[in-house]
Amino acid sequence: MRILAIDSSATAASAALVEDGKVLGEFYINTKLTHSQTLMPMITNVLQCTRTELSEVDLFAVSAGPGSFTGIRIGIASMKGLAMAQNKPCVGVSTLEAMAENLSHLKGTVCAVMDARCQQVYNAVFAVDHGKMERLTPDRALSVESLAKECEESKNYEKPLYLVGDGAKLCYNIERFQELGAVLPPEPLIYQRACGVAKAAVRIYENGGAVSAAALMPVYLRLPQAERELKKRMKEK
Repeated sequence: MRILAIDSSATAASAALVEDGKVLGEFYINTKLTHSQTLMPMITNVLQCTRTELSEVDLFAVSAGPGSFTGIRIGIASMKGLAMAQNKPCVGVSTLEAMAENLSHLKGTVCAVMDARCQQVYNAVFAVDHGKMERLTPDRALSVESLAKECEESKNYEKPLYLVGDGAKLCYNIERFQELGAVLPPEPLIYQRACGVAKAAVRIYENGGAVSAAALMPVYLRLPQAERELKKRMKEK
């Protein structure tokens, strides 16, 4: 099965073409350029460089959230358009699950964290064991202190505790995580990548989780900042 996967859920963005577990090509960029400028050119280039026609793609996969509201919308809209034109199935993948795939070859606990601002993170925790991965928590938004306390007290989190995501360094620099012996992986393994999206998409597809382009939707763990501020002002009145 040939999968076209993208991730635009944070500052970094990537596009990959994966066939039966083999990464045929991947483009990754981590700059201040907007995803509306970089994402479609990366998709075009990965298809051109692998000499693949869009019609040869069997499954379209995208990180559906959590993450940047704008970035997620761009990614979802891009996949919807491409998949709808080809009448092919789509898979929306948890951004946190996709980044945990970077370390699925290790043994221990992967704590995927994205900076959600205001001392909060988007988080999910996974047990990994040499290629096998088990989800231990749902995707959620919580304070850094709450996450640190959970990692201290949980008996299900086998050490070492690996931190991944754009919130990894934020957590790693906190004393409580240092005391836990938290491990910060090398830079190429910290951030989410499209090849991780593709890997997670296979599992979802095999479990019957594929949807039509029309049914593909983003997953937000909390309201956008503008809506949160509006609700706050309404309560104050």
